[in-house]
Amino acid sequence: MSGEPQVDFALDTYECIVLYPGAAGRALPAETVQRLQAEHARHMQAMQERGIILVAGAVDGQAREPDPPLGFGLARTGSVDDVRSVMEADPAVQAGLYRVDVMTFLCPAGSMEFPLVKTES
Repeated sequence: MSGEPQVDFALDTYECIVLYPGAAGRALPAETVQRLQAEHARHMQAMQERGIILVAGAVDGQAREPDPPLGFGLARTGSVDDVRSVMEADPAVQAGLYRVDVMTFLCPAGSMEFPLVKTES
């Protein structure tokens, strides 16, 4: 399925961020992994404080595939490419600890709220 579904109600569009284990992750020393995880957390917090990322967090890695998703987030910039660029600037992604996929996420308009996101008044 591609494109916007044909429905008789309004849709909100978000950018869905999925974080996976990266190719270099298993080869990195434990202290490097810890440092990169801390840098990743700071990067995500900064993106949330800037209003780029609405919500992000870890997911239970006990999935059905060999490299299950590690994290999930939503942004609302209007550009999958812009969000991908921001996520590819994450130090942990650059080092290969994680890899990222960004795609469009559609849901019924008004069905989600983000109370921790600061809005301009």
